[in-house]
Amino acid sequence: MSRVAGSRALVSVALVVALTAPARANRESEALRAQAATDIYNLDRDEAIVLFRRAIAADPADAAAYRGLATGLWLSITFRRGNMTVDDYLGRAVTRTSAAMTPPPPDVAAAFRAALDRAVELARKRLEQNPKDPDAHYQLGSAVGLRASYAATVEGSAMTAFKAAREAYDEHEQVLSLDPRRKDAGLIVGTYRYLVSALSMPLRWMAYVVGFGGGKERGLQMIEDAAAFGGDNQEDARFALILLYNREKRYDDALKTLSALRERYPRNRLVWLETGATYLRAGRPADAERALNEGFAHLATDTRQRMFGEDALWLYKRGAARVALGRAADAEADLRKALQSEGRKWVYGRTHLELGKLAMKAGKTTPAREELLTAIALCDGDNDSGMADEARRLMNTIR
Repeated sequence: MSRVAGSRALVSVALVVALTAPARANRESEALRAQAATDIYNLDRDEAIVLFRRAIAADPADAAAYRGLATGLWLSITFRRGNMTVDDYLGRAVTRTSAAMTPPPPDVAAAFRAALDRAVELARKRLEQNPKDPDAHYQLGSAVGLRASYAATVEGSAMTAFKAAREAYDEHEQVLSLDPRRKDAGLIVGTYRYLVSALSMPLRWMAYVVGFGGGKERGLQMIEDAAAFGGDNQEDARFALILLYNREKRYDDALKTLSALRERYPRNRLVWLETGATYLRAGRPADAERALNEGFAHLATDTRQRMFGEDALWLYKRGAARVALGRAADAEADLRKALQSEGRKWVYGRTHLELGKLAMKAGKTTPAREELLTAIALCDGDNDSGMADEARRLMNTIR
């Protein structure tokens, strides 16, 4: 892995780590931020953005309100691009710039930068007044951590992301040094420790040299502690754990966390999608189909904007579950509909992979080869090398 690729890997999971956090704001601003955070998790981003702006008006010195606004704006960009699911950060080089990726709207990008710059400025001013203020370090680390995530996922700038990630890590380590009770600071520190542990040895040593710590178990424990801490970033930690538990194949733990999030955020239909996807990874296709069917029921009555490629993703997931269950006709119906829906190349690629499996089971070797070759081209073209390799493996079994 190259140095740039390693930098990208280091920040790719960090987009789950920063929303609101404890701050010295007035009660009105705090209440508005809390409601805005709930709206964010319920996929009501526009309402959340309005509330964060109201929080800023209530307390113009509240760095967390500015960071919350920046988060809402950033998520509106990722939502339009369709890269808000675990699959986007599970083995795919998602931070690589794609020529097909739609540039962010200039006004949204400018508003993001203005809000985040103000959050950083306010945190630095507090540190100038009191360099040993744990919460000021927390606010600064959270803001620059968000900058790292944006640089990696929107701008495709690995070096900007790496520099900001290092500062975020240092600031939150300082929080833990000044006040070990602040388990919420363990979310960023733990995330980067986990990511460093997953790098190749040369890149891991490079990360150690520039100041990052490692240790997968310790990093994961720190994130779990943040999720149990009860701070304002508790839900961020829980969403982070869904991804990391899936990476670790701790599917029961991921499903338990997803169950709690479904109950807490009933309007977030993507949590149902993630539940079905996790069941699929766990080799439980019947449970996956059941969860996805329930999710489809929510989807049918939800008139809000869809994430880019969302319908194709839902159909691909249920189609894959039905392939595993041996329900060929139902599976093919879903998969063909997925290909007719607007979607990401990697989703189309995986859909063709499933159609290839169906053709192989039916003994149709020529159609199977065609589907698998299409899957390889689409997956390779959208940084989904793992699934491209799976298609190649299946190609080699066709006689």
